[in-house]
Amino acid sequence: MRLLRVATCNLNQWAMDFDTNLRNVKESIARAKAAGAAVRVGPELELTGYGCEDHFLEQDTAAHAWECLKDILSCGHTDGILCSIGMPVIFKSVRYNCQITSQDTVPFGFGYIQFLDVSLAAETCEELFTANAPRIDLALNGVEVFVNASGSHHQLRKLNLRIDSMRNATLLCGGVYMYANHQGCDGGRLYYDGCCCIVVNGDVVAQGSQFSLKDVEVLDALVDLDAVSSYRASVSSFREQASHRRNIPFVKVPYKLCKPFQSGMIPTGPVEVTYNCPEEEIAFGPSCWLWDYLRRSRASGFLLPLSGGADSSSVAAIVGCMCQLVIKDIEKGDEQVKGDAIRIGQYKNGEFPTDSRELAKRLFYTVYMGTENSSEGTRSRAKRLAEEIGSFHLDVPIDSVVSAFLCLFERLTGKRPCYKVDGGSDTENLGLQNIQARIRMVLAFMMASLMPWVHNKSGFYLVLGSSNVDEGLRGYLTKYDCSSADINPIGSVSKQDLRSFLRWAAIHLQYSSLAEVEAAPPTAELEPIRTNYNQLDEVDMGMTYEELSIYGRLRKIFRCGPVSMFQNLCHRWCGRLSPSEVAEKVKHFFKYYAINRHKMTVLTPSYHAESYSPEDNRFDLRQFLYNTRWPYQFRKIDELVQEMDEDSKWENSAERQLSEHRDVGSAHGSGMGVVAVGSANPNVGF
Repeated sequence: MRLLRVATCNLNQWAMDFDTNLRNVKESIARAKAAGAAVRVGPELELTGYGCEDHFLEQDTAAHAWECLKDILSCGHTDGILCSIGMPVIFKSVRYNCQITSQDTVPFGFGYIQFLDVSLAAETCEELFTANAPRIDLALNGVEVFVNASGSHHQLRKLNLRIDSMRNATLLCGGVYMYANHQGCDGGRLYYDGCCCIVVNGDVVAQGSQFSLKDVEVLDALVDLDAVSSYRASVSSFREQASHRRNIPFVKVPYKLCKPFQSGMIPTGPVEVTYNCPEEEIAFGPSCWLWDYLRRSRASGFLLPLSGGADSSSVAAIVGCMCQLVIKDIEKGDEQVKGDAIRIGQYKNGEFPTDSRELAKRLFYTVYMGTENSSEGTRSRAKRLAEEIGSFHLDVPIDSVVSAFLCLFERLTGKRPCYKVDGGSDTENLGLQNIQARIRMVLAFMMASLMPWVHNKSGFYLVLGSSNVDEGLRGYLTKYDCSSADINPIGSVSKQDLRSFLRWAAIHLQYSSLAEVEAAPPTAELEPIRTNYNQLDEVDMGMTYEELSIYGRLRKIFRCGPVSMFQNLCHRWCGRLSPSEVAEKVKHFFKYYAINRHKMTVLTPSYHAESYSPEDNRFDLRQFLYNTRWPYQFRKIDELVQEMDEDSKWENSAERQLSEHRDVGSAHGSGMGVVAVGSANPNVGF
């Protein structure tokens, strides 16, 4: 019985912070050794940080990684343990993303390591999901242990795909799969959600946390390699394919990694895989991302323009959730989290946070910036939510500032714009709304920089944005308004998911006011409220948030242009809308998508959560200057509508003729009816 103790990890690395990264790598190796592991795998590019992006191309980056590796090897950290460490390597003037071991020399490229008692090979992150994965040929060559150094970012509803891929990898070929991942914000829009795993023959035997504030998490398991051999031997097709395998180069290592069976040594058994529901993912993922961003930016807290609507209330709830997570980890004895909380909250004389509401009071400001167009409902909801979370809340009327701008404009031009409900034009109406939105942005940044000074605190506050992914896609936001912030935790979350999150958070985060927020119809409150008029988002946009979500997925995930989107929606909405109605909706969406695409160039850096994010920095690399008339595409849609209308008219005509002939047949006998139908219209097919 060959028993092997293996260890994998989640590491919260910071791109290009080699000191932090090296410290975490050393800590993970030490914990793996303490657990008795013979093999340790870390995440992809763990020495540089996965989000190093174009720094990967710099000579310095590779040089510093080698310096860190030298430190690890020369200080004896890897004595008695096989470590797989992710870093860039330059080979023949080409940069590679590699896994490194402690050999003096080694063949470069695809292969595996053959020990005296076990064979081991590496896959990189993407190879877990490819059709012709390296592990297939490796398994047929007898490799039993696969290590995957991953850099997989969080995306809603994605974890099950990752777990299923690992299960299937070893279910088909047998073997031990060790999966390591980054966890945390390493400097950009992505949050790496950890969940390191160890899988044996299709069973998950160890699963790490998906969302955590920890910098280092190590997971170990005792695996039975003879169980792998037995599993493979029981599959006749595996035996047949292995006999015709493609030989893969390998490196012989004259050491043993396994331990013989001893009393009390029991292989780690399967565990039940745990998943977070989407509402929990929205709560915990952005919360952990915000905490990392806060502590690494050296800011003193957050400031949020809180309107009392669904979006800003969701952001407030996420910050409140962050404070709750910090307190829970402090209670569990996490000194790293405690030290960061003391520094950020500016606690003194040995004090530290023990209550999430008290912590929120120190590092979270919320500001309701109302005008004459604001309702008492949104004002009271914002105030109640702030009290539940514990934020320092301000109610700031901005009518006088708006009036000052309008008076200045009137002095300059001799004209004063009016709202549409008061007889103004669309241009005047839009201009008046934009003034309010942009004033709020200026005031938010002014207060974020000065309020710490007012309260005798050092530092500055980060302004939080609160536009959702659907508004970004449609462009239903003012350029340089409250959507322009330092960071945005919901910028890639759909409106529908946010509403579900609000219902969940009202109960599980104990912010009961969120139930009332969720029930209220979405409105910007930038136009006057009248007896017969109340501004509503979906009316202004000319589409529902549900429709926007559908458009977004078809445009990005299914790569649909206007014509193919029209064709898809004709099938999806068949019986509900006519082709011409579908065409109008598609044209309306693409018109405003194109008109407002330029707004993505200044969109606040947003937490990435949704695969149809329109953000142009990384996830949606399209131009921002369009011919908004889409002349060729819309003409093709019109032609298709005409063809479909003609087909529909013809089908209706044929149906009427068929009905008439059936009436004739019923009068003169069924046989006569059949003959009549066939002779009357030879083009009707049966």
